[in-house]
Amino acid sequence: MALLAQGGKIVAGILLALGLGAGVANAASCGKDANGFEAWKASFAEQAKVSGVKSRGLQALAGAKYANATIRVDRAVRKAFSGSVQDFMKRRGGATIIARGKSLKKQNAALFADIERRYGVPPGPLLAIWGMETGFGAAMGKQNTVSAIVTLAYDCRRPAFFTPHALAALKLVDQGVLTATTVGAAHGEFGHTQFLPGNILQYGVGDMNLRDKTTALASTANFLRGHGYRGGPASANRGAIAGWNSASVYQQAIIIMADAIDGE
Repeated sequence: MALLAQGGKIVAGILLALGLGAGVANAASCGKDANGFEAWKASFAEQAKVSGVKSRGLQALAGAKYANATIRVDRAVRKAFSGSVQDFMKRRGGATIIARGKSLKKQNAALFADIERRYGVPPGPLLAIWGMETGFGAAMGKQNTVSAIVTLAYDCRRPAFFTPHALAALKLVDQGVLTATTVGAAHGEFGHTQFLPGNILQYGVGDMNLRDKTTALASTANFLRGHGYRGGPASANRGAIAGWNSASVYQQAIIIMADAIDGE
């Protein structure tokens, strides 16, 4: 979800949710490699305290390691969204996602009916996102979440985007939603549908444990509703789908798969 992630409007919303001004995101100096990371963490800890991060979050920050694997993935991210939507869907197994999505829709009919009643989002887009992000929960990632998101907040490529998510991750550690050892995807995304930490704070429902599929799917529906989903097929809600990921081929693929899943 973070790969060509949500734009400035969402970051601004997260900053407001954290009680921060826009300038806070740039308070600590960034870096381009592991040199300076430990010194940056000390500076960032002061920033975190100002934002309300408590002892458990600060301890998780102190233990964060520079995530080389995250940086390697981040540097290659645009290649993942290259080519036509047909090529993208082939690479990501679009036909399999549609077939499995239709099956899971039937198997979990009561769950999806309840989510649609509460949030106005039908099964198709939720299943398409779930399948695209983690293969329906089969691959939720193995990268340490705090280290990943803190590294991206430190890295000079997009610190303004990732800083509020790093602060949110530390707050989620304070709340017990995440821990210092939680693992997820390379950009700090977590759970069945790969939420960034700031979006967990804003749109997570219930106990916000997005490793639980029911919570993850309901939270995803809440996110889409918050970005303008107003019922009906995904193709009639392109703006909400765009809120999930800014890559055009990703958006088109989700809409194609979602409408196919809900087309029966």
